[in-house]
Amino acid sequence: MPLNLIKLSVGSESVDTLANWQRTVRARYQDGLPRHVTRMWPKRAEEVLAGGSIFWVIKGAVQCRQKVLRFDEALGDDGILRCAFVLDPELVPVVPSLKRPFQGWRYLRPEDAPIDMDPERATEGALPPELSVALAEIGVL
Repeated sequence: MPLNLIKLSVGSESVDTLANWQRTVRARYQDGLPRHVTRMWPKRAEEVLAGGSIFWVIKGAVQCRQKVLRFDEALGDDGILRCAFVLDPELVPVVPSLKRPFQGWRYLRPEDAPIDMDPERATEGALPPELSVALAEIGVL
């Protein structure tokens, strides 16, 4: 089973705001794919690239995931070489689960990853983030 990553989406208010931000960032790359640039290169990259995703924590809950396509080198404006997580543009809604804040990105074992939202429920329209978190706290979602 592939290994996943988990990351806080700092500044995102919802899955839609994450998608909007990625569309603006995507315009900077020739291939049109969204990226997340980070300082650390995953030591377990092969396990992630075997079909893993990055799960995004938004407003205290894991709310969506994106498949990780590859890792590219990215040279920062400061001349420091970094790692760019190249992502599939599709944001897949997951059943929200609470997650406390943490620094950077972390590995997420497949058995700990939230499951994908039922496609019928995903098209209902997103709940307000506060309501999703409240429902996840009481185990309804």
